[in-house]
Amino acid sequence: MSPQRPSLPLLGFAAYSGTGKTTLLEALIPKLTNAGLRLGVLKHAHHDFDVDIPGKDSYRLRKAGASQMLIASRNRHVMMTETPDAEAEFNYLLSRFDCEKLDIILVEGCKNIAFPKVELHRNELNKPWLYPNDKNIIAIAADEVVESELPQLNINDLDAIAQFVVDYAKCFGTEKPASGSCDTLSPAFLSVEQGRQAILERVQTLTDIETTELPNAYNRVLARDITSPVNVPSYRNSAMDGFAIRSDDLNREHYQVVAEIMAGDSYANVVEHGQAVKIMTGAALPEGADTVIMREQASVTGETVTFGSATIKAGQNVRQAGEDLSIGQNVFSIGQRLSSPEIGMLASLGMNHAPVYRKLKVAIFSTGNEVQAPGTPASESHIFDSNRYTLMGLLAHLGCETIDLGIIEDDEQSMVNALNNASQSADVVLTSGGVSVGDADFIKSALESLGTIEFWRINMRPGRPLAFGKINNTPIFGLPGNPVAVMVSFINFVEPALRKMQGEVNWNPLKVPAVATEDLRSRQGRTEFTRGIYSFNERGQLIVKSTGKQGSGILRSMSEANCLIEISPAVDTVKVGESVTIIPLQGRI
Repeated sequence: MSPQRPSLPLLGFAAYSGTGKTTLLEALIPKLTNAGLRLGVLKHAHHDFDVDIPGKDSYRLRKAGASQMLIASRNRHVMMTETPDAEAEFNYLLSRFDCEKLDIILVEGCKNIAFPKVELHRNELNKPWLYPNDKNIIAIAADEVVESELPQLNINDLDAIAQFVVDYAKCFGTEKPASGSCDTLSPAFLSVEQGRQAILERVQTLTDIETTELPNAYNRVLARDITSPVNVPSYRNSAMDGFAIRSDDLNREHYQVVAEIMAGDSYANVVEHGQAVKIMTGAALPEGADTVIMREQASVTGETVTFGSATIKAGQNVRQAGEDLSIGQNVFSIGQRLSSPEIGMLASLGMNHAPVYRKLKVAIFSTGNEVQAPGTPASESHIFDSNRYTLMGLLAHLGCETIDLGIIEDDEQSMVNALNNASQSADVVLTSGGVSVGDADFIKSALESLGTIEFWRINMRPGRPLAFGKINNTPIFGLPGNPVAVMVSFINFVEPALRKMQGEVNWNPLKVPAVATEDLRSRQGRTEFTRGIYSFNERGQLIVKSTGKQGSGILRSMSEANCLIEISPAVDTVKVGESVTIIPLQGRI
């Protein structure tokens, strides 16, 4: 488990190489210490470094094989730790500081990690700004002024920067220096999260409810709360094979075995003092008996049993009626998607039906004269339609009922008819192709003539173009035409919307950190979804690499991938050994 970050101010200085981060900090630190701040400084370096001097005792001992070398003198002590397998995790490094003796930790670098930062910028370097794509930047120190609500400082005014840091440290945990909206994107673009939220706000959960038999309830969503109609267990029973006796009769040397009770059987008589019954796991305890001694602690001679030196506690090894669930207790809440454990649980309560939302009907079709159906003779000027089949598979994973409308030619009236009919027969309509700049305008004009449609450019790759709106109050998704872009767009925008419409609540995709085993590049300012393969190394650490070439038409890369590597807009490069977010795909595609 990752260590918690220390509970004291943390402030980074983020900039591109050559901006002068170290020079600025070197001049800033004396001003901060003179202001009374006790400083800790974390410096991140991409290159290798050595703080020890060759020939010194500590250097010789470390090079001899010590993975940790602690050297101490009257004035200072230093712990040097070798990390050849992976770079130390950021929170772990912070936990190495003695925070009781510090007022603030300053960080040089680590611009790809989420924590409060000041962006340093020099115009002469001609580097892009970080603040529009990093919501963790709380101020700018530059040699020019930009249009931003963030506090702006002159990068050459060290006194002003020092005062900002002092004020930041003082107001930590209360009111921080004002920072404006840090998701400042061009009006023509939306972030992935903005697009997803806009869609979720526009779709509604189904209201139609049906009761289905349990075998047909797999992957459906509960439409009502489930409470237990019975006690679980429904009667007192033995938690193991053994002998049942009375708890007010524990100290006898031996007991008479008067019965044997198998699971499913019962003993009609009361167990008296001096008596015991042999009992199997799950069998009902007879009246009078309330304690079970395991069979391994018992010695049986004829019809007599003894328990030797076994320590016996009153009530041990007995499961009480209603111990797991009592009558009327909540079992599952509305919005729960039913998988195998849930269906088994319902069956264990004696239920053979479940109240669920009806299946979501999703109509799909592909567009384009260049698209031909699989199974037809190949043509040099055509491509086989993979998107429709990909979407059918994705919809099947979500338990949707698919209405396949095939391939619609590049003809406006044909598309108008298809969209209009689909919107009246389905709950959702998905199309692929015809939403990119430069595509034929038939799908766009058809959508606009029938309903309210917005054409968005999303700050992501692959899958930038996206159309969303409603026709006859039916949500319509216009997905891009490239095969990988279709899948990535579906995962990010369509799947969350369908899950909400199906009634599922509190769903979020699993996202976990992994260590990159290769350099991963992105374009700053957009979210990059790289197809990846994650695994565990010999130390049990989660690691990830890309599938190779990342063209949006390389559908094979999605087949090879078991995750998406999500690189945020604030990051331009992930180095080997650095942490990156992955989205596992098992069960989703």
